[in-house]
Amino acid sequence: MKQPLVEKIDFYYNEQGYMVFTEKFHLDRGHCCGNGCRHCPYDFEKVPEPKRTLLLANRQRREEEK
Repeated sequence: MKQPLVEKIDFYYNEQGYMVFTEKFHLDRGHCCGNGCRHCPYDFEKVPEPKRTLLLANRQRREEEK
């Protein structure tokens, strides 16, 4: 049986009110879903091109801004 999601561990709400899943949630799931999730630890492997390349570039830009 699946465990219930825990706020701020498995997900959080962003400024627009959307539920955003954390990297931990994705790792527990075990695979990329192909939706382009912000915290995907699988480098968006199932996201079709050209969206995948754009998502990877955006992630790189965010990392450089830190």
